[in-house]
Amino acid sequence: MELQELINDICEEIETTSLNKQRKRYLNAYLEELLEYQKHHPDADTIPSSLELFCDLNPNALECRIYND
Repeated sequence: MELQELINDICEEIETTSLNKQRKRYLNAYLEELLEYQKHHPDADTIPSSLELFCDLNPNALECRIYND
């Protein structure tokens, strides 16, 4: 599955009325992160991991630092 497919699937699932509030809230937050990631990486096809999403939104976080040996 590619990034755009995942975004489309999430949008379709959000539109279903049978979702509970918690699931809908989770999907909306995840969708926002994916769309922001897609803005920063327009050529990306693969689905980013949760760490990649976090570091994309929080590049100065300790977990996202890269050290050169």
